[in-house]
Amino acid sequence: MSEHRAQPELLMPQAVLTRTAQTLSANYAGIFSPQTVERYVFESYTALRRTSKIHTHLTTLAGRFAADRLTALAQSTGDAPKEVPEVLFICVHNAGRSQMAAALLTHHGAGRVHVRSAGSAPTHEINPVVVEAMDELGIDLGDAYPKPLTDDVVAAADVVVSMGCGDACAVYPGKRYLDWDLDDPDGKNLDEVRRIRDDLDTRITTLLAKLSAPAHA
Repeated sequence: MSEHRAQPELLMPQAVLTRTAQTLSANYAGIFSPQTVERYVFESYTALRRTSKIHTHLTTLAGRFAADRLTALAQSTGDAPKEVPEVLFICVHNAGRSQMAAALLTHHGAGRVHVRSAGSAPTHEINPVVVEAMDELGIDLGDAYPKPLTDDVVAAADVVVSMGCGDACAVYPGKRYLDWDLDDPDGKNLDEVRRIRDDLDTRITTLLAKLSAPAHA
C-alpha cells in the first residue's frame, strides 16, 4: 500500500548513510565505537527528515549534524579538547533568532569561540528575510539549516542562550544560562528583522567581551 511505501524507514537511503558512518567512524576511532557512530548518523537523519520538505541533500546534512553531535559528546565527556568557549543558542524554530545570533558571534568571535544553535521545534528552512538581513552585513547563511535540540550539544556548552522558547527550552544543571527577550522574526518585514538583528548584534558584542575577558586577565 502507498502508506507503507511512505514509511521513513523504507525511504531512508541506508547505503549512503552507512558509508557516511564508516567515514565518521575513522575520525572518531578510539573515542566512539562504529556502532555508536552509525546510530548517531541514522538518528540525525531521522530527526532532520521529520521537518525537512526537500530531501535531496538530507544525507549530507545528516552527516554534518551527526559529526557536530559526536564532537559535542566527546567534548562533554572530556575525550575531545575544548580550546575555546562553547556557546549554544536556542530558540523555537532555529530559523531566525538563534541562527542570527550564532552567525554574528561566529563572525565577531573570529575563532575565539565556537558556536552552535538549535531549536526546540525546528522548522524546515531558515527564514528568507533573516537570510536577506544577514546578507546585508556580508554574513552568508547559505550553509545553515534548522536543527533539533539534543542533549549532547547542551552538555558540551559553556553558555546556553535561550530566546523566546520558554518552558520548551529545558534547563540542564551546571550551565551558565542567559535568557534574551527578543521578538520572533517570523512574519516580520525586513525593517523589523533588521531591528532584531541589530539588537542581537549589541548583545553579542557584550557577550563576546565577557567570554574573552578571562583569557586577557
